Amino acid sequence: MAEVLLFHHVHGLTQGIREFAELLREAGNEVHVPDLFDGRTFETLEEGVNHAREIGFAAILRRGSAVAADLPTDLVYAGFSLGVMPAQLLAESRPGARGALFFSACLPVTEFADAWPAPLPVQIHATESDPEFVDSGDIDAARTLIAQADDGELFLYPGDAHLFADSSLPSYEPDSAELLSGRVIQFLDRVG
Repeated sequence: MAEVLLFHHVHGLTQGIREFAELLREAGNEVHVPDLFDGRTFETLEEGVNHAREIGFAAILRRGSAVAADLPTDLVYAGFSLGVMPAQLLAESRPGARGALFFSACLPVTEFADAWPAPLPVQIHATESDPEFVDSGDIDAARTLIAQADDGELFLYPGDAHLFADSSLPSYEPDSAELLSGRVIQFLDRVG
């Protein structure tokens, strides 16, 4: 069993994120899913991005860090898209992390540290043609991070959907989401 701190994407804490967290719980893990948007959810990616900009990305990082401060240090940090920001910050900078799971995003390692903490296990999941992941350079950041990690895996799924593992969004891809979930549960079994 692992203890996971899971951060949502720019649509907010959707039913799909809640269901993903519940799936991890049913596999025997303890999962914390903070709401960084204070109950607000958004229909479109653009609306969510605009809201995140209004809050400020630095404030989102502070909110994520504040949630972590009340939890044990031996967590697996996980995030979907925007949620990768606080997850990656904490994985790179908070001592005691057990692992990291990044979905549909990855920042350059140097955003928060000089290098990835090599012994820290990490998985990165995205679709192979997601413009938010590929065109923005996240795929290059992911490959660099994986090269620095002793135990790192990058999984690319067919298609171009950005948030393909959130069952409450139109971009949901059930076959890829099921494969992702299985890989994540195996990862948590191994690092927990």
